[in-house]
Amino acid sequence: MNRSQFLKAMLGSAALLALPTRLRAQAASYDFWFTRLKYDSGDWDVDARMPSNVITSLIDYTSLGVDPEEHVVELADPKMLSAPFCYLAGHKLVEFNPPERRNFERYVRNGGFVFVDDCNHDIDGLFAKSFEAQMASIFGSDALRRLPGNHGIYRSFFQFPDGPPATSFELNGWGDDLVHDYLKGISIDGRLGVLYSNKDYGCEWDYDWRNKRFLAEDNTKFAVNIVVYALTA
Repeated sequence: MNRSQFLKAMLGSAALLALPTRLRAQAASYDFWFTRLKYDSGDWDVDARMPSNVITSLIDYTSLGVDPEEHVVELADPKMLSAPFCYLAGHKLVEFNPPERRNFERYVRNGGFVFVDDCNHDIDGLFAKSFEAQMASIFGSDALRRLPGNHGIYRSFFQFPDGPPATSFELNGWGDDLVHDYLKGISIDGRLGVLYSNKDYGCEWDYDWRNKRFLAEDNTKFAVNIVVYALTA
C-alpha cells in the first residue's frame, strides 16, 4: 500500500467525499500534487520557483501522474489531510496555532509526509530552533532524529551513496557555515512522516526551470528521490 492509498484508508471514504470536487478530482487523477503549507507565523511563501522545478523533474524522470500546478493550502485547513506530500519552509518563527498543530499531528500520525526545509541553513537560526521546538512539543523531545546514511530515501530512485547532496549555500559558507552530512526525520510506526533539512534545498532548486540545461548535474534529482520515497515507502 503506497502513502496515498494509506491516507485514503485512514481518512475514510466519508472524509474524501467531504472534500471539494476539485480536490477529489486530484486524488482520483494524479499520483502526486505539490502541496505547500501556509502557516500563520513566519514566512511560508519562500522559493516561489522551486515547485515548478520539482514538478518538471518528476514529469521528466518518472512515470507518475503529476499535477502540473503547485497548490497552497493552509495548515489549519482540513483539506491538507488528503495530500500525499506537503512542503513547509521559511526563515522566521514557526509557532503553530491550535488548528495548525492539530492538523500537523493528525496528518503525520495518520501516514502523511511533510518535507520541511530551513531556508536559513542555520541550526542556530530562528526557523530551526522554533520548528524543532514545535516538533518536540508535539511528538516528544527525542522524536526528531538523524537519518542514517543508508536510509532508503537515498536510493528510492537515483543513487546517493554518500547521503544527502550538499547545496551551494553550504559550500559557499552561507548560514551556519557547515556542510550538513545528514537529514533528520520523525517516524511513526516505522513510517517516515517528517523529513527535516537545514541544507536549504528550496533555495538551491529555486531558479527558472529552463536554466537546468546549464547545470553539469541536475540538482533536483534528490527532490525526485524525496517525492518517490514519500509516495511509495
